[in-house]
Amino acid sequence: MLPNWFNKWNSDNPANIYGPAIAVGVVGAAVLVAAWLVSADKSSAVDSLQTGPRGTGMSVPEFKSELAARDPGIEGYMAMRSDPVVPQGGEELADDARENVPPGLEGLTVENYDRLLAAMQQWTGIPDLFEDMDSYQTSVGYTMIAMTQNLNENWDAHVNANAEVGVTCYTCHRGQPVPTDVWFNISPVNERVEGWGAVQNRVTPLSSYTSLPSDALQTYLVDGDSIKVHDLESRVEGVPGVDGYPGIQHTERTYAFMNYISNSLGVNCVFCHNSRAFYDGAQVTPQWATELLGIQMVQELNNDYLIPLEGLLPEHRLGPKYGDAPKAACRTCHKGYQKPLQGTNVIQDWPELATTSGEPDYGQ
Repeated sequence: MLPNWFNKWNSDNPANIYGPAIAVGVVGAAVLVAAWLVSADKSSAVDSLQTGPRGTGMSVPEFKSELAARDPGIEGYMAMRSDPVVPQGGEELADDARENVPPGLEGLTVENYDRLLAAMQQWTGIPDLFEDMDSYQTSVGYTMIAMTQNLNENWDAHVNANAEVGVTCYTCHRGQPVPTDVWFNISPVNERVEGWGAVQNRVTPLSSYTSLPSDALQTYLVDGDSIKVHDLESRVEGVPGVDGYPGIQHTERTYAFMNYISNSLGVNCVFCHNSRAFYDGAQVTPQWATELLGIQMVQELNNDYLIPLEGLLPEHRLGPKYGDAPKAACRTCHKGYQKPLQGTNVIQDWPELATTSGEPDYGQ
């Protein structure tokens, strides 16, 4: 029971109790819907690859949606694959039945040679590959076969570090005569100055579109210089880069190279390094050793196989500044993925490219 005066006051001053209630209800419903959308949305879900000891932050996060997305190159490869024909003995050999058989493939049976030749023509986008002995593409192709066999046989610790996957011409070429992500020497990029200033402070593709030094790939993947950052002591006598220890310029060049590797594999620094001690080789991840082998592998690939092609290639295939041969680096194979073709086993279909012995293992 309420007093009369209160009832009269309420009657004379009616209040809209429904408006606030509706507003509160709408806001509450919006919050619930937003919370549901966030929890249901899988595009922002993240998976993490642990690369070092727990609690050190050594992990590589990636969106699950990106991990689930297949490298488009895989579909192209699968459309070209075929099963090898296991020799039973007595088959006709390619060197006896075919012309212009590349070195290293002479002992293949005709069936396996024909299927491999057709595949290489598709992989490289050169439909008449090896048909014209006077074509520079034939000579280059001979070198490429030897290079691929060498990579599979002698660099197994890098190529097959996690599982047997191997490489073929398609790993880099993807249906094109010249693979994407090859590079040419472009330094100096600033010809108005000398020394360190001449190779930096200009945004270039070789420095991952930063102003860091543009000669990192040449320095580390051709010249074979050791990777340096800085001296651990805060004060060292002498001149950096001159008196036996690296200076800030070496650090910048190293950052340019590390940035390139990171973008090439789609990973961050702690994929290989312990962030609390980048300099300490005793605290790195297993991937560090795999990458170190990869650097040495690319040095050999460039110096022993690709650079010597300079005299064979036509002018339009050479570098725009120095007329140098196209060279390889991490991204030439990886294309932005931790593993080329996301770890697809390509060599199981093409054991002819897995050995330099001329005797492929068909798993008999």
